[in-house]
Amino acid sequence: MTHPEFARVSCGALSANDVDKDVELSGWVHRRRDHGGLIFIDLRDRDGITQITFDPADAATFKAAETLRSEFVVRVHGRVRLRPEGTVNPKLVTGAVEVPVKTLEILNKSETPPFVVSSEDDVDENVRLKYRYLDLRRPRMQNNLTVRHRIVKTMRDYFDAHEFLEIETPILIKSTPEGARDYLVPSRIYPGTFYALPQSPQILKQILMIGGLGRYMQIARCFRDEDPRADRQPEFTQIDVEMSFVSEADVMAMMEGCVRDVWARALEQPIEGEIPQFTYHEAMRRYGSDKPDLRFGLELADVAELFRGSDFQLFHTLSETPGNRVIALRFPGGASLSRRDFDALTETAKSFGAKGLAYITLAADGAKGPIVKFLGDATIAALRAETLAENGDAILFVGERAKEASDIAGKLRLEIGDRLGLRDPASFKFCWVRGFPLFELEDNGEITFSHHPFTSPAPGQHELFDSEPLKVTAQHYDLVLNGYELGSGSIRNHDPAFQRKVFQRLGLTEEQIDDRFGFFLEALRFGAPPHGGMALGIDRIVMLACGTTNIRDVIAFPKNQSARDVMMDTPSSVPEASLRDLGLQIRPKPSS
Repeated sequence: MTHPEFARVSCGALSANDVDKDVELSGWVHRRRDHGGLIFIDLRDRDGITQITFDPADAATFKAAETLRSEFVVRVHGRVRLRPEGTVNPKLVTGAVEVPVKTLEILNKSETPPFVVSSEDDVDENVRLKYRYLDLRRPRMQNNLTVRHRIVKTMRDYFDAHEFLEIETPILIKSTPEGARDYLVPSRIYPGTFYALPQSPQILKQILMIGGLGRYMQIARCFRDEDPRADRQPEFTQIDVEMSFVSEADVMAMMEGCVRDVWARALEQPIEGEIPQFTYHEAMRRYGSDKPDLRFGLELADVAELFRGSDFQLFHTLSETPGNRVIALRFPGGASLSRRDFDALTETAKSFGAKGLAYITLAADGAKGPIVKFLGDATIAALRAETLAENGDAILFVGERAKEASDIAGKLRLEIGDRLGLRDPASFKFCWVRGFPLFELEDNGEITFSHHPFTSPAPGQHELFDSEPLKVTAQHYDLVLNGYELGSGSIRNHDPAFQRKVFQRLGLTEEQIDDRFGFFLEALRFGAPPHGGMALGIDRIVMLACGTTNIRDVIAFPKNQSARDVMMDTPSSVPEASLRDLGLQIRPKPSS
Protein backbone atom coordinates (compact mmCIF):
# COMPACT_ATOMS: atom_id res chain seq x y z
CA MET A 1 0.00 0.00 0.00
CA THR A 2 1.25 3.51 -0.68
CA HIS A 3 0.38 6.80 0.98
CA PRO A 4 1.60 9.79 -1.04
CA GLU A 5 1.18 12.08 1.96
CA PHE A 6 3.83 10.08 3.88
CA ALA A 7 7.49 10.83 3.18
CA ARG A 8 9.54 7.73 2.49
CA VAL A 9 12.63 7.76 4.73
CA SER A 10 15.33 5.30 5.78
CA CYS A 11 15.51 3.75 9.23
CA GLY A 12 18.64 5.75 10.05
CA ALA A 13 17.46 9.19 9.00
CA LEU A 14 15.04 10.49 11.63
CA SER A 15 15.89 12.96 14.40
CA ALA A 16 14.16 15.44 16.70
CA ASN A 17 13.95 17.81 13.73
CA ASP A 18 11.43 15.44 12.12
CA VAL A 19 8.84 15.48 14.94
CA ASP A 20 5.26 15.63 13.61
CA LYS A 21 6.37 14.52 10.13
CA ASP A 22 4.30 11.75 8.49
CA VAL A 23 6.74 9.07 7.32
CA GLU A 24 6.89 5.68 5.61
CA LEU A 25 9.51 3.19 6.82
CA SER A 26 10.42 -0.19 5.35
CA GLY A 27 12.81 -2.78 6.72
CA TRP A 28 13.38 -5.88 8.80
CA VAL A 29 12.22 -6.57 12.35
CA HIS A 30 15.45 -6.27 14.32
CA ARG A 31 14.11 -6.76 17.85
CA ARG A 32 10.66 -6.95 19.43
CA ARG A 33 9.73 -5.99 22.99
CA ASP A 34 6.34 -6.09 24.75
CA HIS A 35 6.03 -3.52 27.56
CA GLY A 36 2.85 -2.75 29.49
CA GLY A 37 0.52 -3.61 26.66
CA LEU A 38 2.59 -1.72 24.05
CA ILE A 39 4.67 -3.49 21.39
CA PHE A 40 8.04 -1.93 20.55
CA ILE A 41 9.82 -2.95 17.35
CA ASP A 42 13.32 -1.92 16.29
CA LEU A 43 13.00 -1.63 12.52
CA ARG A 44 16.26 -1.98 10.60
CA ASP A 45 17.54 -1.23 7.14
CA ARG A 46 21.06 -0.61 5.82
CA ASP A 47 21.10 2.95 7.16
CA GLY A 48 20.17 2.24 10.77
CA ILE A 49 17.38 1.48 13.24
CA THR A 50 14.18 3.31 14.16
CA GLN A 51 11.91 2.36 17.05
CA ILE A 52 8.29 1.92 16.02
CA THR A 53 5.42 1.35 18.47
CA PHE A 54 2.02 -0.31 18.38
CA ASP A 55 -0.83 0.70 20.71
CA PRO A 56 -3.62 -1.79 21.59
CA ALA A 57 -6.08 1.07 21.06
CA ASP A 58 -5.67 0.40 17.34
CA ALA A 59 -6.91 -3.18 17.56
CA ALA A 60 -6.39 -4.29 13.95
CA THR A 61 -2.83 -2.97 13.62
CA PHE A 62 -1.92 -4.20 17.10
CA LYS A 63 -3.20 -7.70 16.31
CA ALA A 64 -1.07 -7.82 13.17
CA ALA A 65 1.94 -6.57 15.16
CA GLU A 66 1.53 -9.47 17.59
CA THR A 67 2.46 -11.84 14.74
CA LEU A 68 5.75 -10.07 13.96
CA ARG A 69 8.95 -12.02 14.52
CA SER A 70 12.65 -11.40 13.90
CA GLU A 71 13.54 -10.74 10.24
CA PHE A 72 9.96 -10.23 9.04
CA VAL A 73 9.95 -7.61 6.28
CA VAL A 74 7.43 -4.82 6.88
CA ARG A 75 6.31 -1.38 5.72
CA VAL A 76 4.76 1.05 8.20
CA HIS A 77 3.31 4.55 8.24
CA GLY A 78 3.13 6.90 11.19
CA ARG A 79 3.85 10.34 12.61
CA VAL A 80 7.25 10.98 14.23
CA ARG A 81 7.23 11.94 17.90
CA LEU A 82 9.80 12.42 20.66
CA ARG A 83 10.42 9.44 22.89
CA PRO A 84 9.08 9.81 26.44
CA GLU A 85 11.48 11.30 28.97
CA GLY A 86 13.94 8.73 30.28
CA THR A 87 13.65 6.42 27.22
CA VAL A 88 16.02 8.21 24.84
CA ASN A 89 18.69 5.87 23.41
CA PRO A 90 21.91 7.87 22.92
CA LYS A 91 23.55 4.92 21.12
CA LEU A 92 21.25 5.39 18.12
CA VAL A 93 21.24 8.30 15.70
CA THR A 94 17.46 8.01 15.78
CA GLY A 95 17.40 7.42 19.54
CA ALA A 96 15.49 10.63 20.40
CA VAL A 97 12.37 9.74 18.40
CA GLU A 98 9.93 6.94 17.68
CA VAL A 99 7.12 6.32 15.20
CA PRO A 100 3.68 5.19 16.47
CA VAL A 101 2.36 3.00 13.65
CA LYS A 102 -0.91 3.88 11.93
CA THR A 103 -0.70 1.23 9.19
CA LEU A 104 1.33 -1.98 9.00
CA GLU A 105 1.98 -4.09 5.93
CA ILE A 106 3.80 -7.42 6.29
CA LEU A 107 5.72 -7.69 3.03
CA ASN A 108 7.28 -11.07 3.81
CA LYS A 109 7.63 -13.46 6.70
CA SER A 110 10.83 -15.16 7.80
CA GLU A 111 11.59 -18.57 9.17
CA THR A 112 13.51 -18.62 12.44
CA PRO A 113 17.10 -17.73 11.48
CA PRO A 114 19.89 -20.21 12.34
CA PHE A 115 21.58 -17.46 14.35
CA VAL A 116 20.49 -14.18 15.90
CA VAL A 117 20.93 -11.52 13.23
CA SER A 118 20.48 -8.69 15.73
CA SER A 119 23.46 -9.90 17.80
CA GLU A 120 27.15 -9.56 17.04
CA ASP A 121 27.92 -12.68 19.09
CA ASP A 122 30.38 -15.06 17.47
CA VAL A 123 28.79 -17.60 15.17
CA ASP A 124 30.58 -20.55 13.56
CA GLU A 125 32.02 -19.16 10.35
CA ASN A 126 30.74 -21.95 8.13
CA VAL A 127 27.22 -21.30 9.43
CA ARG A 128 27.65 -17.60 8.66
CA LEU A 129 28.89 -18.38 5.16
CA LYS A 130 26.17 -20.94 4.45
CA TYR A 131 23.55 -18.33 5.34
CA ARG A 132 25.55 -15.40 4.02
CA TYR A 133 22.39 -13.49 3.07
CA LEU A 134 21.54 -13.35 6.79
CA ASP A 135 25.09 -12.54 7.84
CA LEU A 136 25.07 -9.64 5.36
CA ARG A 137 22.18 -8.07 7.31
CA ARG A 138 24.32 -7.74 10.42
CA PRO A 139 25.64 -4.22 11.12
CA ARG A 140 29.30 -5.28 11.15
CA MET A 141 29.16 -6.80 7.66
CA GLN A 142 27.19 -3.85 6.29
CA ASN A 143 29.70 -1.43 7.79
CA ASN A 144 32.63 -3.39 6.36
CA LEU A 145 31.17 -3.42 2.86
CA THR A 146 30.34 0.28 3.13
CA VAL A 147 33.97 1.00 4.07
CA ARG A 148 35.07 -1.14 1.12
CA HIS A 149 32.89 0.92 -1.23
CA ARG A 150 34.32 4.20 0.09
CA ILE A 151 37.90 2.95 -0.25
CA VAL A 152 37.44 1.76 -3.84
CA LYS A 153 35.66 4.98 -4.83
CA THR A 154 38.45 7.07 -3.31
CA MET A 155 41.04 5.06 -5.23
CA ARG A 156 39.20 5.57 -8.51
CA ASP A 157 38.83 9.30 -7.87
CA TYR A 158 42.52 9.61 -6.96
CA PHE A 159 43.82 7.95 -10.12
CA ASP A 160 41.31 9.78 -12.31
CA ALA A 161 42.60 13.05 -10.87
CA HIS A 162 46.13 11.95 -11.83
CA GLU A 163 45.12 11.24 -15.44
CA PHE A 164 45.14 7.45 -15.30
CA LEU A 165 42.85 5.50 -17.63
CA GLU A 166 40.81 2.68 -16.12
CA ILE A 167 41.10 -0.13 -18.65
CA GLU A 168 39.57 -3.59 -18.24
CA THR A 169 41.79 -6.51 -19.17
CA PRO A 170 40.30 -9.89 -20.13
CA ILE A 171 39.38 -12.63 -17.67
CA LEU A 172 39.93 -15.44 -20.19
CA ILE A 173 43.65 -15.33 -21.05
CA LYS A 174 46.59 -17.58 -21.90
CA SER A 175 48.15 -19.67 -19.15
CA THR A 176 51.41 -17.92 -18.22
CA PRO A 177 52.19 -19.27 -14.73
CA GLU A 178 53.35 -16.62 -12.25
CA GLY A 179 54.13 -18.85 -9.27
CA ALA A 180 50.78 -20.30 -8.26
CA ARG A 181 48.64 -22.67 -10.30
CA ASP A 182 46.26 -21.23 -12.86
CA TYR A 183 42.55 -21.89 -12.88
CA LEU A 184 41.97 -23.47 -16.30
CA VAL A 185 38.82 -23.03 -18.39
CA PRO A 186 38.28 -25.60 -21.18
CA SER A 187 37.20 -24.31 -24.59
CA ARG A 188 34.15 -25.90 -26.19
CA ILE A 189 34.87 -24.36 -29.59
CA TYR A 190 38.49 -25.52 -29.64
CA PRO A 191 38.42 -28.95 -27.95
CA GLY A 192 41.50 -29.89 -25.97
CA THR A 193 42.57 -26.27 -25.44
CA PHE A 194 42.18 -24.06 -22.40
CA TYR A 195 41.92 -20.50 -21.27
CA ALA A 196 43.30 -19.50 -17.88
CA LEU A 197 41.87 -17.08 -15.34
CA PRO A 198 44.44 -14.32 -14.63
CA GLN A 199 46.59 -14.51 -11.51
CA SER A 200 47.12 -10.81 -12.19
CA PRO A 201 46.97 -8.55 -15.26
CA GLN A 202 50.79 -8.37 -15.19
CA ILE A 203 51.67 -9.01 -18.83
CA LEU A 204 48.56 -7.27 -20.14
CA LYS A 205 49.26 -4.04 -18.27
CA GLN A 206 52.84 -4.09 -19.55
CA ILE A 207 51.45 -4.47 -23.06
CA LEU A 208 49.26 -1.43 -22.41
CA MET A 209 52.47 0.52 -21.72
CA ILE A 210 53.94 -0.80 -24.97
CA GLY A 211 50.69 0.38 -26.56
CA GLY A 212 51.46 3.93 -25.46
CA LEU A 213 48.65 4.32 -22.88
CA GLY A 214 51.13 5.75 -20.35
CA ARG A 215 49.07 5.57 -17.16
CA TYR A 216 46.76 2.61 -16.49
CA MET A 217 44.73 1.51 -13.49
CA GLN A 218 42.11 -1.15 -12.88
CA ILE A 219 40.11 -2.63 -10.02
CA ALA A 220 41.18 -6.11 -11.08
CA ARG A 221 39.79 -9.51 -10.18
CA CYS A 222 42.55 -12.12 -9.86
CA PHE A 223 42.54 -15.89 -9.40
CA ARG A 224 45.09 -18.30 -7.95
CA ASP A 225 44.59 -22.03 -7.51
CA GLU A 226 46.56 -22.29 -4.26
CA ASP A 227 46.22 -24.65 -1.33
CA PRO A 228 43.77 -23.20 1.24
CA ARG A 229 45.25 -20.65 3.64
CA ALA A 230 43.54 -18.69 6.38
CA ASP A 231 44.36 -15.24 4.98
CA ARG A 232 44.00 -16.03 1.26
CA GLN A 233 41.14 -16.37 -1.19
CA PRO A 234 41.20 -18.21 -4.52
CA GLU A 235 39.72 -15.05 -6.07
CA PHE A 236 40.67 -11.61 -4.84
CA THR A 237 40.61 -7.95 -5.86
CA GLN A 238 43.49 -5.53 -6.28
CA ILE A 239 44.04 -1.98 -7.46
CA ASP A 240 46.41 -2.52 -10.36
CA VAL A 241 48.60 0.33 -11.67
CA GLU A 242 51.24 0.73 -14.38
CA MET A 243 53.16 3.81 -15.57
CA SER A 244 55.66 4.55 -18.37
CA PHE A 245 58.97 6.42 -18.12
CA VAL A 246 59.16 6.18 -14.33
CA SER A 247 61.58 5.27 -11.57
CA GLU A 248 60.96 3.32 -8.37
CA ALA A 249 60.55 6.61 -6.52
CA ASP A 250 57.91 7.81 -9.00
CA VAL A 251 55.73 4.73 -8.58
CA MET A 252 56.15 4.67 -4.81
CA ALA A 253 55.19 8.35 -4.54
CA MET A 254 52.07 7.78 -6.64
CA MET A 255 50.95 4.74 -4.64
CA GLU A 256 51.73 6.39 -1.31
CA GLY A 257 49.60 9.32 -2.39
CA CYS A 258 46.73 6.92 -3.09
CA VAL A 259 46.99 5.33 0.34
CA ARG A 260 47.20 8.71 2.07
CA ASP A 261 44.09 9.82 0.15
CA VAL A 262 42.21 6.67 1.19
CA TRP A 263 43.04 7.11 4.86
CA ALA A 264 42.24 10.81 4.85
CA ARG A 265 39.06 10.82 2.75
CA ALA A 266 37.53 7.34 3.08
CA LEU A 267 38.57 6.61 6.68
CA GLU A 268 38.99 10.17 8.01
CA GLN A 269 42.24 9.19 9.74
CA PRO A 270 45.05 11.08 7.96
CA ILE A 271 48.47 9.42 7.97
CA GLU A 272 50.78 11.68 9.95
CA GLY A 273 54.43 12.23 9.06
CA GLU A 274 56.63 10.43 6.57
CA ILE A 275 56.27 6.72 5.86
CA PRO A 276 59.64 5.16 6.72
CA GLN A 277 61.61 3.13 4.20
CA PHE A 278 63.78 0.09 4.93
CA THR A 279 65.96 -2.05 2.77
CA TYR A 280 65.08 -5.73 2.79
CA HIS A 281 68.24 -6.57 4.74
CA GLU A 282 67.59 -3.81 7.30
CA ALA A 283 64.02 -5.01 7.87
CA MET A 284 65.18 -8.60 8.37
CA ARG A 285 67.97 -7.49 10.72
CA ARG A 286 65.81 -5.24 12.90
CA TYR A 287 62.45 -7.02 12.82
CA GLY A 288 63.05 -10.52 11.46
CA SER A 289 60.53 -9.93 8.69
CA ASP A 290 60.21 -8.19 5.35
CA LYS A 291 56.73 -7.19 6.58
CA PRO A 292 57.65 -5.43 9.83
CA ASP A 293 54.94 -4.44 12.29
CA LEU A 294 55.96 -0.98 13.50
CA ARG A 295 53.16 -0.55 16.04
CA PHE A 296 55.68 -1.46 18.73
CA GLY A 297 59.45 -1.48 19.19
CA LEU A 298 61.31 -4.52 20.57
CA GLU A 299 63.84 -4.63 17.76
CA LEU A 300 66.10 -7.64 17.37
CA ALA A 301 69.68 -7.33 18.56
CA ASP A 302 72.62 -9.20 17.01
CA VAL A 303 74.70 -10.51 19.88
CA ALA A 304 76.88 -13.22 18.33
CA GLU A 305 80.04 -11.25 19.17
CA LEU A 306 79.12 -11.33 22.86
CA PHE A 307 79.19 -15.14 22.82
CA ARG A 308 82.44 -15.50 20.92
CA GLY A 309 84.81 -17.31 23.26
CA SER A 310 82.06 -17.91 25.84
CA ASP A 311 81.46 -21.18 27.67
CA PHE A 312 78.01 -21.49 26.12
CA GLN A 313 79.21 -23.81 23.41
CA LEU A 314 76.17 -23.65 21.11
CA PHE A 315 76.24 -19.89 20.68
CA HIS A 316 80.05 -19.82 20.66
CA THR A 317 80.02 -22.23 17.71
CA LEU A 318 77.36 -20.24 15.90
CA SER A 319 79.30 -17.03 16.43
CA GLU A 320 82.40 -18.55 14.85
CA THR A 321 80.65 -19.66 11.66
CA PRO A 322 79.78 -17.20 8.87
CA GLY A 323 76.14 -17.05 7.83
CA ASN A 324 74.70 -17.55 11.32
CA ARG A 325 72.86 -15.17 13.63
CA VAL A 326 72.53 -15.11 17.39
CA ILE A 327 69.61 -12.79 18.18
CA ALA A 328 68.55 -11.35 21.52
CA LEU A 329 65.01 -10.10 22.06
CA ARG A 330 63.67 -8.17 25.03
CA PHE A 331 60.48 -9.48 26.68
CA PRO A 332 59.17 -6.61 28.86
CA GLY A 333 57.95 -7.95 32.20
CA GLY A 334 59.11 -11.43 31.25
CA ALA A 335 60.94 -11.96 34.55
CA SER A 336 57.56 -12.67 36.15
CA LEU A 337 57.05 -15.77 34.01
CA SER A 338 57.28 -19.14 35.76
CA ARG A 339 59.41 -22.03 34.61
CA ARG A 340 56.25 -23.62 33.22
CA ASP A 341 55.54 -20.41 31.29
CA PHE A 342 59.00 -20.48 29.76
CA ASP A 343 58.55 -24.16 28.86
CA ALA A 344 55.33 -23.24 27.04
CA LEU A 345 57.10 -20.33 25.31
CA THR A 346 59.83 -22.74 24.22
CA GLU A 347 57.20 -24.97 22.61
CA THR A 348 55.86 -21.91 20.81
CA ALA A 349 59.36 -21.14 19.55
CA LYS A 350 59.68 -24.74 18.35
CA SER A 351 56.44 -24.34 16.38
CA PHE A 352 58.19 -21.44 14.62
CA GLY A 353 61.09 -23.72 13.67
CA ALA A 354 63.47 -23.26 16.62
CA LYS A 355 65.27 -26.23 18.13
CA GLY A 356 64.90 -24.68 21.58
CA LEU A 357 64.86 -21.34 23.40
CA ALA A 358 67.52 -19.85 25.65
CA TYR A 359 66.61 -17.04 28.03
CA ILE A 360 67.64 -15.05 31.08
CA THR A 361 65.56 -12.96 33.47
CA LEU A 362 66.69 -9.68 35.01
CA ALA A 363 66.11 -8.43 38.54
CA ALA A 364 67.71 -5.98 40.94
CA ASP A 365 69.63 -8.81 42.59
CA GLY A 366 71.04 -10.07 39.30
CA ALA A 367 70.29 -12.22 36.28
CA LYS A 368 68.79 -15.69 36.49
CA GLY A 369 68.03 -18.50 34.07
CA PRO A 370 69.46 -21.70 32.61
CA ILE A 371 72.34 -20.05 30.72
CA VAL A 372 73.36 -17.40 33.29
CA LYS A 373 76.17 -19.67 34.54
CA PHE A 374 77.84 -19.31 31.13
CA LEU A 375 77.71 -15.50 31.14
CA GLY A 376 79.89 -13.02 32.98
CA ASP A 377 78.71 -9.72 34.44
CA ALA A 378 80.19 -7.81 31.50
CA THR A 379 78.28 -9.94 28.99
CA ILE A 380 75.01 -9.52 30.87
CA ALA A 381 75.57 -5.76 31.03
CA ALA A 382 76.25 -5.70 27.29
CA LEU A 383 73.07 -7.73 26.62
CA ARG A 384 71.08 -5.22 28.67
CA ALA A 385 72.52 -2.38 26.63
CA GLU A 386 71.94 -4.07 23.25
CA THR A 387 68.31 -4.96 23.99
CA LEU A 388 67.43 -1.96 26.21
CA ALA A 389 66.26 -4.49 28.80
CA GLU A 390 65.46 -3.38 32.36
CA ASN A 391 64.94 -5.09 35.69
CA GLY A 392 61.78 -7.18 35.50
CA ASP A 393 62.37 -8.06 31.85
CA ALA A 394 63.50 -11.29 30.23
CA ILE A 395 65.87 -11.64 27.27
CA LEU A 396 65.17 -14.42 24.77
CA PHE A 397 67.84 -15.83 22.47
CA VAL A 398 67.61 -17.46 19.05
CA GLY A 399 70.61 -18.94 17.26
CA GLU A 400 70.37 -20.51 13.80
CA ARG A 401 71.41 -19.95 10.22
CA ALA A 402 70.73 -16.27 9.50
CA LYS A 403 67.51 -16.68 7.50
CA GLU A 404 65.99 -19.18 9.95
CA ALA A 405 67.07 -17.19 13.01
CA SER A 406 65.54 -14.00 11.61
CA ASP A 407 62.28 -15.74 10.83
CA ILE A 408 61.99 -17.40 14.26
CA ALA A 409 62.94 -14.25 16.18
CA GLY A 410 60.55 -12.17 14.06
CA LYS A 411 57.67 -14.49 14.94
CA LEU A 412 58.65 -14.44 18.63
CA ARG A 413 58.62 -10.65 18.50
CA LEU A 414 55.04 -10.71 17.20
CA GLU A 415 54.10 -13.29 19.84
CA ILE A 416 55.37 -10.96 22.57
CA GLY A 417 53.57 -8.05 20.96
CA ASP A 418 50.32 -10.01 21.08
CA ARG A 419 50.83 -11.13 24.68
CA LEU A 420 51.48 -7.58 25.80
CA GLY A 421 48.63 -6.09 23.76
CA LEU A 422 51.00 -3.93 21.71
CA ARG A 423 49.37 -4.60 18.31
CA ASP A 424 46.47 -2.15 18.46
CA PRO A 425 44.13 -2.79 15.47
CA ALA A 426 43.07 0.86 15.56
CA SER A 427 46.66 2.03 14.99
CA PHE A 428 48.06 2.21 11.46
CA LYS A 429 51.83 2.07 10.92
CA PHE A 430 53.03 1.95 7.33
CA CYS A 431 56.48 1.38 5.90
CA TRP A 432 58.14 0.71 2.56
CA VAL A 433 60.54 -2.19 2.08
CA ARG A 434 62.74 -2.12 -1.01
CA GLY A 435 66.04 -3.48 -2.28
CA PHE A 436 64.93 -7.11 -2.25
CA PRO A 437 67.23 -9.78 -3.63
CA LEU A 438 66.26 -10.64 -7.22
CA PHE A 439 66.91 -14.33 -6.52
CA GLU A 440 66.59 -16.69 -3.60
CA LEU A 441 67.57 -20.27 -2.90
CA GLU A 442 64.85 -22.90 -2.82
CA ASP A 443 64.96 -25.75 -0.31
CA ASN A 444 66.45 -28.01 -2.99
CA GLY A 445 69.31 -25.56 -3.55
CA GLU A 446 67.98 -24.26 -6.87
CA ILE A 447 68.03 -20.53 -7.57
CA THR A 448 64.64 -18.96 -8.28
CA PHE A 449 63.16 -15.48 -8.50
CA SER A 450 62.17 -13.88 -5.21
CA HIS A 451 59.13 -12.32 -6.88
CA HIS A 452 58.00 -12.52 -10.51
CA PRO A 453 60.31 -12.78 -13.52
CA PHE A 454 59.32 -9.41 -14.99
CA THR A 455 61.27 -7.43 -12.35
CA SER A 456 64.35 -5.52 -13.47
CA PRO A 457 67.66 -5.70 -11.61
CA ALA A 458 68.92 -2.52 -9.98
CA PRO A 459 70.87 -0.21 -12.31
CA GLY A 460 74.39 -1.48 -12.97
CA GLN A 461 73.65 -5.04 -11.74
CA HIS A 462 72.65 -6.74 -14.99
CA GLU A 463 76.20 -8.03 -15.37
CA LEU A 464 75.88 -9.98 -12.08
CA PHE A 465 72.88 -11.87 -13.44
CA ASP A 466 75.00 -14.80 -14.67
CA SER A 467 78.10 -14.61 -12.50
CA GLU A 468 76.73 -13.87 -9.00
CA PRO A 469 72.92 -14.00 -9.19
CA LEU A 470 72.39 -14.09 -5.42
CA LYS A 471 74.03 -10.67 -5.14
CA VAL A 472 71.62 -9.01 -7.58
CA THR A 473 69.22 -6.49 -6.05
CA ALA A 474 65.79 -6.08 -7.62
CA GLN A 475 64.02 -2.83 -8.40
CA HIS A 476 61.19 -4.12 -6.26
CA TYR A 477 59.26 -2.43 -3.46
CA ASP A 478 56.55 -3.49 -1.01
CA LEU A 479 54.14 -1.34 0.98
CA VAL A 480 53.56 -2.79 4.45
CA LEU A 481 50.93 -1.98 7.08
CA ASN A 482 50.88 -3.42 10.61
CA GLY A 483 52.87 -6.48 9.59
CA TYR A 484 50.86 -7.19 6.43
CA GLU A 485 52.09 -6.71 2.88
CA LEU A 486 49.54 -4.44 1.21
CA GLY A 487 51.10 -4.81 -2.20
CA SER A 488 54.18 -5.17 -4.33
CA GLY A 489 55.56 -3.40 -7.33
CA SER A 490 58.64 -3.16 -9.48
CA ILE A 491 60.33 -1.57 -12.44
CA ARG A 492 59.93 -4.05 -15.31
CA ASN A 493 62.29 -5.56 -17.83
CA HIS A 494 61.66 -3.78 -21.13
CA ASP A 495 64.58 -5.29 -23.09
CA PRO A 496 63.33 -8.37 -25.02
CA ALA A 497 66.74 -10.05 -25.05
CA PHE A 498 67.14 -9.72 -21.30
CA GLN A 499 63.56 -10.84 -20.67
CA ARG A 500 64.25 -14.00 -22.69
CA LYS A 501 67.37 -14.52 -20.61
CA VAL A 502 65.23 -14.30 -17.48
CA PHE A 503 62.91 -17.03 -18.75
CA GLN A 504 65.95 -19.17 -19.53
CA ARG A 505 67.11 -18.70 -15.92
CA LEU A 506 63.73 -20.15 -14.88
CA GLY A 507 64.70 -23.32 -16.70
CA LEU A 508 62.27 -22.91 -19.57
CA THR A 509 63.30 -24.30 -22.95
CA GLU A 510 63.22 -22.07 -26.02
CA GLU A 511 60.11 -23.93 -27.16
CA GLN A 512 58.38 -23.33 -23.81
CA ILE A 513 59.38 -19.66 -23.82
CA ASP A 514 57.95 -19.11 -27.28
CA ASP A 515 54.79 -21.08 -26.51
CA ARG A 516 54.00 -19.31 -23.24
CA PHE A 517 55.49 -15.86 -23.71
CA GLY A 518 56.22 -15.48 -27.40
CA PHE A 519 53.49 -12.85 -27.90
CA PHE A 520 54.92 -10.79 -25.06
CA LEU A 521 58.54 -10.99 -26.22
CA GLU A 522 57.41 -9.97 -29.69
CA ALA A 523 55.61 -6.95 -28.23
CA LEU A 524 58.79 -5.92 -26.38
CA ARG A 525 60.61 -5.78 -29.72
CA PHE A 526 58.42 -2.94 -30.98
CA GLY A 527 59.65 -0.01 -28.94
CA ALA A 528 58.75 -0.92 -25.36
CA PRO A 529 59.22 2.08 -23.05
CA PRO A 530 60.76 1.80 -19.58
CA HIS A 531 57.86 1.19 -17.23
CA GLY A 532 56.89 0.06 -13.77
CA GLY A 533 53.89 -0.35 -11.54
CA MET A 534 52.34 -1.81 -8.46
CA ALA A 535 49.24 -3.59 -7.17
CA LEU A 536 47.63 -3.17 -3.75
CA GLY A 537 45.35 -5.83 -2.29
CA ILE A 538 41.95 -4.22 -1.73
CA ASP A 539 40.65 -7.08 0.42
CA ARG A 540 43.60 -6.77 2.78
CA ILE A 541 43.44 -2.96 2.92
CA VAL A 542 39.75 -3.10 3.86
CA MET A 543 40.41 -5.86 6.40
CA LEU A 544 42.96 -3.74 8.24
CA ALA A 545 40.90 -0.57 7.91
CA CYS A 546 37.96 -2.35 9.55
CA GLY A 547 40.10 -3.66 12.43
CA THR A 548 39.61 -7.35 11.67
CA THR A 549 42.12 -10.11 10.92
CA ASN A 550 39.63 -12.18 8.92
CA ILE A 551 39.68 -11.33 5.22
CA ARG A 552 36.34 -13.10 4.73
CA ASP A 553 34.67 -10.40 6.84
CA VAL A 554 35.24 -7.78 4.13
CA ILE A 555 34.20 -9.81 1.06
CA ALA A 556 30.51 -10.17 0.28
CA PHE A 557 30.67 -13.79 -0.90
CA PRO A 558 34.01 -15.35 0.10
CA LYS A 559 35.15 -18.95 0.04
CA ASN A 560 35.77 -20.62 3.39
CA GLN A 561 39.16 -21.77 4.69
CA SER A 562 38.83 -24.93 2.56
CA ALA A 563 38.28 -22.81 -0.59
CA ARG A 564 34.60 -23.81 -0.81
CA ASP A 565 31.53 -21.64 -1.25
CA VAL A 566 29.25 -23.31 1.31
CA MET A 567 26.25 -21.15 0.39
CA MET A 568 26.18 -22.28 -3.25
CA ASP A 569 27.91 -25.60 -2.43
CA THR A 570 30.65 -25.18 -4.97
CA PRO A 571 32.91 -26.39 -6.51
CA SER A 572 30.41 -29.02 -7.64
CA SER A 573 29.97 -31.60 -10.36
CA VAL A 574 28.46 -30.73 -13.74
CA PRO A 575 26.18 -32.79 -16.00
CA GLU A 576 27.83 -35.43 -18.13
CA ALA A 577 26.48 -33.71 -21.25
CA SER A 578 28.45 -30.57 -20.39
CA LEU A 579 31.65 -32.61 -20.14
CA ARG A 580 30.93 -34.24 -23.51
CA ASP A 581 30.49 -30.79 -25.11
CA LEU A 582 33.97 -29.94 -23.88
CA GLY A 583 35.52 -33.26 -24.87
CA LEU A 584 36.37 -33.98 -21.24
CA GLN A 585 36.19 -37.11 -19.15
CA ILE A 586 36.64 -37.29 -15.38
CA ARG A 587 39.28 -39.76 -14.26
CA PRO A 588 40.28 -40.63 -10.71
CA LYS A 589 43.10 -38.42 -9.43
CA PRO A 590 46.30 -40.50 -9.27
CA SER A 591 47.64 -41.13 -5.79
CA SER A 592 50.77 -39.15 -4.92
